Amino acid sequence: MNVAKSGYRVFSANSSAVCTELAKKITERLGVELGKSVVFQEPNRETRVDVKESVRGQTIFIIQTIPRDVNTAIMELLVMAYALKTSCAKNIIGVIPYFPYSKQCKMRKRGSIVCKLLASMLAKAGLTHIITMDLHQKEIQGFFSFPVDNLRASPFLIQYIQEEIPDYRNAIIVAKSPAAAKRAQSYAERLRLGLAVIHGEAQCSESDMADGRHSPPCVRNPTGHTGLELPSGKQQAPFPGIELPIMMAKEKPPITVVGDVGGRIAIIVDDIIDDVGDFVAAAEILKERGAYKIYIMATHGVLSADAPRLIEESAIDEVVVTNTVPHEVQKLQCPKIKTVDVSMILAEAIRRIHNGESMAYLFRNIAVDD
Repeated sequence: MNVAKSGYRVFSANSSAVCTELAKKITERLGVELGKSVVFQEPNRETRVDVKESVRGQTIFIIQTIPRDVNTAIMELLVMAYALKTSCAKNIIGVIPYFPYSKQCKMRKRGSIVCKLLASMLAKAGLTHIITMDLHQKEIQGFFSFPVDNLRASPFLIQYIQEEIPDYRNAIIVAKSPAAAKRAQSYAERLRLGLAVIHGEAQCSESDMADGRHSPPCVRNPTGHTGLELPSGKQQAPFPGIELPIMMAKEKPPITVVGDVGGRIAIIVDDIIDDVGDFVAAAEILKERGAYKIYIMATHGVLSADAPRLIEESAIDEVVVTNTVPHEVQKLQCPKIKTVDVSMILAEAIRRIHNGESMAYLFRNIAVDD
């Protein structure tokens, strides 16, 4: 394809060479050259972007993979998007395979919905469209004021299961918690396999003690208001607080596996594998229940902290992730980690958007709950 006449450019917003590998694979599949730009960090850690070619009137695709330094990657994307906007680019489309802060998409006590904040920042910087993959919650698409294409990695992972796992017909798909059951059910139905769910593990690390509900009652001021006013003008007795129905405390049941995994290959599926503690614990439980091989399939292999060491020392036989997040260092530390390339579907999404073609082909056979 003649880049000068194609009407669009593809840029990488990463300052790290390791993070540009996915962008290079996508441009090779598209038959275009990667746009000329320089992204670097000043000595004071400020992000600077220099676009080295004209983008006036062009449709621009910015590919941004998220390394361990998440906040720097976000600033690189924001600064590049704004630089392209002020250079009179026609459309600026972000290709963000792993959308950061996607786990912070719900209100947690006195916290904030950071994912919504990031969506607003991207819109303000000049993005007009986003291509991403396997958002942690599909409802995140509602945070954006512009179109979002949430692609799926499951066809690639299912193909890996069929081609690389011997005797996969003797496998069972496992959800490591009831919350992951829908995703696991989708895999099980497509592979015509059974489904098992691990129930009873620790649900959340957040403590109700910090929620304010156990705060001491406020001290009453004898000279001020002493009670609630009744319509008749009479006063009730002083009150320490409004009486509300007491919520029963949760009692976590003993860990159980719903489904028979004895003598089977257990395949745990999820969207993100970051802190591997839950996966290692699930693998130990499945081994105790008789599973003789344990695989983990996830879209985004964040694998932070000492995840490679924990995987290597665990009962897990193999961890399969896509290349939405760079993890070459982790693969050197743990040979159990395998990678599936998803550049094909990202390149096809870019091609279809640029040509004004329907994206429905990329979402065929995908139900609302998938």
